[in-house]
Amino acid sequence: MSAGAVYLDWNATTPVCDEALAEMLDTMRHAWANPSSTHAPGQSARRVLADARTRVAAFLGAQASELVFTSGATEANHQAVLGALAARPTRGRLVLSAVEHPGLLALAERLRAAGTPVDLIPVDREGRLDLWAAHALIGQDTALVSVMGANNETGVCMPLAAVAELAQARGAWLHVDATQLPGKAPLNFAASGADLMSVSAHKIGGPKGVGALLVSKGLPLPPLLSGRQERHRRGGTENLPGIAGFAAACQRSAATLGADLERMRTLRDHLEQGLQRALPGVRVLGQGAERLCNTSCISFGELGAELVLTKLERAGVIAASGAACSAGGTQPSHVLLAMGLGEPAARRGVRFSLGRDTTAEDIAATLAAADAALSPLLATTQPEPA
Repeated sequence: MSAGAVYLDWNATTPVCDEALAEMLDTMRHAWANPSSTHAPGQSARRVLADARTRVAAFLGAQASELVFTSGATEANHQAVLGALAARPTRGRLVLSAVEHPGLLALAERLRAAGTPVDLIPVDREGRLDLWAAHALIGQDTALVSVMGANNETGVCMPLAAVAELAQARGAWLHVDATQLPGKAPLNFAASGADLMSVSAHKIGGPKGVGALLVSKGLPLPPLLSGRQERHRRGGTENLPGIAGFAAACQRSAATLGADLERMRTLRDHLEQGLQRALPGVRVLGQGAERLCNTSCISFGELGAELVLTKLERAGVIAASGAACSAGGTQPSHVLLAMGLGEPAARRGVRFSLGRDTTAEDIAATLAAADAALSPLLATTQPEPA
């Protein structure tokens, strides 16, 4: 990222906060021993691990004993899905939303190819989960229902309480990929109705390479990686500096959460309204649904996302697209396709995601940059009908 650029890609990753960096450095200096060792340095490291576990669990509304530290949300998602299928062989069916993270959908496709029945719950044109379809798809043979807490591309929130009720009525476990929720919405594992929940440190100012799977007390979930660490639920020496940084980031986020949510919502609304006033053909995707306070997925007439992002970056604004790039060019977003957009329109979604450090000046600079960079292009095109 160039110096002085406005960074609006917080849903992808966040800069490590000062509190996390300081605690990581302190841990590397003073708690370098293996927390599984029985000698004094090892036991000192073990106390640091226990303290960090308590702090992260408190932030997530869970008991410390329910928290399994992992390398990130991807590993946590895999353990939740594969563990549920292994623990419940007489059921064996997997039900997910159609807008899950590509990594989880790729796992589902691999399982389907190996013979596991997999069903996808559709969403409507605003990205809202179709609860009638969920009711029909979740059955007595369902081992696990996996639904993200909020979509990473559109910010649309999923009706977790309603899905939990459906899953519980049919004896299915519920896994929530909550990667996008911490720091952007109130989160309480105990009150969510979920049996399993995945989170990642680098989305809230912690380091990359560490996350957690929350496992409801008493749930017989087998490990993905065998070993005696993490109460025999995740083998391998814990990444103690990363875990300490994760705990510090959680504590920092908890201290300002209410003010952060309100500020990000105000700035997001100002961004959307400003773009719609200044530029023709601007459309906020998922605007009619409940969304995260920090996320806007916007199409600019018929301009492709790749072109918009290039123009914005040259003007000093970093945003993102949900579409993945391949050798054949930009692929349409699977999320926008699931919302009923055609392939050309599904290549146009540009995601602006705000964070704790985003300022009103950043939004003003973004609006000015978008006007200067995109107005000439939009003047020569006609927006596609909604």
